[in-house]
Amino acid sequence: MILKNLKIYPDSCLFLDRDGVINKRIIDGYVTQANEFIFEEKALEAIKILSNIFKYVVIITNQQGIGKGIFTQEELELVHKKMMEDILKNKGRIDAIFYAPQLASENHADRKPGTGMPSKAKIKFPLINLQHSVMVGDSISDMQMGRAIGATNILISESSSIQENLYDYKFKLLFDFANELLSIFESKNQY
Repeated sequence: MILKNLKIYPDSCLFLDRDGVINKRIIDGYVTQANEFIFEEKALEAIKILSNIFKYVVIITNQQGIGKGIFTQEELELVHKKMMEDILKNKGRIDAIFYAPQLASENHADRKPGTGMPSKAKIKFPLINLQHSVMVGDSISDMQMGRAIGATNILISESSSIQENLYDYKFKLLFDFANELLSIFESKNQY
């Protein structure tokens, strides 16, 4: 039980990266339409579990493909609409989705590792305590953003060159994290 020291509070928010955590990342490419969006193994089950543990579940995702002109905001919205339908069908919940369409070269505050997206989540849900929150991601920018807001960082990766001081816990899949967290909650009768 490597998560036994993780505390979940009533004001904790679960921040989820999208590509590589919820859905399969397209290497050197982008999910541009709904039929290219493929959930990671057991991700729907993981989101269902996590929805019952966290009061707030928010996706924050860099989507510079919009800034590059590869796909439009409308196309991204259609991808997210289909994703949300599948999550709801499987009894999961996502409270909000924030995305940064800016190019990496712009160094925009909304784009991870900037903290604009969690700040927007806090405006939408004022009871969120960023320092009590959990950031789940698969990239260095996810972990850097999590550190910047004082969240607990969960790295999703089979093998990674990301420095260990940037994350608190590491799992192969989002489901592995959710399942371990569930077993802790059940053992404490908190679920």
